[in-house]
Amino acid sequence: MAKSKRHSSLSLSSLITLFKCCLLARLAQVAAGMAGPNDVYSMAGMSWDHAVDLNEDFRILWTHINQDITFEIQARTMGYVGFGFSADGQLAGTDIAIGWVDDGQTFFQDRYVAADGAAEPRVDPSQDYILMMGYENATHTVIRFRRKLQTCDEEHDVQISNDTMRVFYMYGMEDPKHSPVGFATLPNAEDAWRSPRSLVLTQRPVRSQHRHDRVLELKNENVELPFADDTLTHCHVFKLDKVLKAPNWHKKFHMTRFEPLFDSSWALHYMQQIVLYECQDDGFDLELEQLSRESGRACAGARSVSQQCNAVAAVWSRGSEGFSYPKEAGYPLDAKSARYFLMETQYYNPKLDFEQLDMPKMYDSSGLRIYFTDHLRAHDAGMMSIGMEPSWRHIIPPGQRRVVSEGQCLEDCTAYAFPAQGISIFGVLMHTHQIGREMKLRHIRDTEELAPIAHDKHIDSEFHEIRPLDQHVRALPGDRLVAECIYDSSGRAAITLGGATSMKMESCTVYTMYYPRQYKLSSCLSLPSLPTVLHSLGIEKLATNLNPIVIASPAELAGQTLESRLLSYDWKHQFDIFQRKTLEGSFKPVCRGLRSEMLPISDNLMGYRVELSKKYTPPRHCKPRRLFVKENTSGSHQVELPVLHDLQSNHIFVSGDNGSARSSRSSFIETLALSAAPPNHFPHYSLWLLWLLPLAIVFS
Repeated sequence: MAKSKRHSSLSLSSLITLFKCCLLARLAQVAAGMAGPNDVYSMAGMSWDHAVDLNEDFRILWTHINQDITFEIQARTMGYVGFGFSADGQLAGTDIAIGWVDDGQTFFQDRYVAADGAAEPRVDPSQDYILMMGYENATHTVIRFRRKLQTCDEEHDVQISNDTMRVFYMYGMEDPKHSPVGFATLPNAEDAWRSPRSLVLTQRPVRSQHRHDRVLELKNENVELPFADDTLTHCHVFKLDKVLKAPNWHKKFHMTRFEPLFDSSWALHYMQQIVLYECQDDGFDLELEQLSRESGRACAGARSVSQQCNAVAAVWSRGSEGFSYPKEAGYPLDAKSARYFLMETQYYNPKLDFEQLDMPKMYDSSGLRIYFTDHLRAHDAGMMSIGMEPSWRHIIPPGQRRVVSEGQCLEDCTAYAFPAQGISIFGVLMHTHQIGREMKLRHIRDTEELAPIAHDKHIDSEFHEIRPLDQHVRALPGDRLVAECIYDSSGRAAITLGGATSMKMESCTVYTMYYPRQYKLSSCLSLPSLPTVLHSLGIEKLATNLNPIVIASPAELAGQTLESRLLSYDWKHQFDIFQRKTLEGSFKPVCRGLRSEMLPISDNLMGYRVELSKKYTPPRHCKPRRLFVKENTSGSHQVELPVLHDLQSNHIFVSGDNGSARSSRSSFIETLALSAAPPNHFPHYSLWLLWLLPLAIVFS
């Protein structure tokens, strides 16, 4: 028996020693920022969907569940921090949460920036943010809080939706001073503000599925960047069997992800969009073969290629980090059916630094990084463009706050091309140029308008992110899809025309990602008919026997050219008439196949707006507000905030002197987690090891 006990004791001792070694090794990994790839957004028992460094000193993490969203601020400061939202990118009206930690207590307030744009945010009478945790370590202040997406405070809160959100943030180096009455003043508030960023906060996270995929890089070769504010569109043709560099290149693969590949620091400023087109070729195509052996050229000299290269395979726009396909679909890469791909890159720098003008020529070799696999998924995916055909007929008048354009994908075209079971739309990229402000992909079945497939009320020309849809949308044959674009031309004195050759022209395009892939319809666009354009400008008839063409009637316009009429039109007083006639007039469907050919059914088609029997009405989610600020007879404020009994014992309670919630929570776990090199935070499974650390010490 004694021998058996001795063996048991030695075994337990060995086990404890092994446990201690593994624990210390894991702690060392965390301290060195070496957490595993699946631990990227896990920290202190909280799993985060997203983490973004707004600058080198300010990180924001967030998770969206149902109608609640939880944020955590990690800022390199021992003063106060703030994070909030603006509906239009302006500081005035910004809705912001402010917090700081002083002597182990966390102070937290829901505030807003007044209409006068004063630097210091005022305290919101309706306190709709809930503090969850706050603490400081030797270098950082950390504040965790939550709120409803729809707080129903329409006066001072910005509702969080699937729109592009402009996020503002601020941090100061000092804590606000305690105040016996009223609310504490933020020291140096004007200097604490940082430049805003655009984010989509409710977008579902993309989980990594590409660990074992192969990688293909499609890069331009030393493209000379445009001078001043010129626009350059560069075309480069790739032959698939050469760039795949795989022994089994003749097999079919699935693209699972694409993302931008930046080769130079200039690319971050100049690259606006990359579109990768699949080219249809019958056997050996001499022109495509020759272009694939070149290093690329300006697209103006390669546009003949676009007649064969019309199927969009991938699209990246400024601000996007790329896109991962859902697990049930991938874009097909098959050298036996499509051997060539055309990469079209648009370069333009709207914020050119004039010091660059004295520098030598700049060159760029950026492009796309593509992940692909031979483990084929259930469906081939496709991409279809919906919107306005780039044309001078797409006219945006100057000096207007709201100009509406509609690009219609006609039901005749979807009935001709879509399979009987329809297509499942799983992602969209909504694209305009500089003055686009709102976009919507509308969905009409018969005469009933369904919920929009996608809608963004706050488009940012510098941020066009691909949106994975939370629920895939089924579009059936015979459905009509409408890309609705709203522009703000109030800052322009001249008309803006539609076009693709310059960023100063405008675009209205929704790139729609779907499965299963159909091979009849690649782009489903429209443009106002010529009679509609003329009628909207008050023109009755053109004199077609003259060169240049001039107006024949009415008499007061006779002899004017169309260009002079556009310049002389009274946009200030006659805009409403122009807008109504443009939207109610006829339009020409432009439904093209993979080779840019017009579909046979669209030759004699003319389209009109649908007379809807039922319009879509968005649901309302608001409920009565809970939290209010009251002013007592002495003139000071009191905040009614609930005491939060958190499962993690955050010990939040109400402050009596300045109306802020407090938390004394600041543990070794959280301090250690924050100290890990971002973004590798302390993983879930390491937490219970820390609680067992005292046991290991005792048994040793």
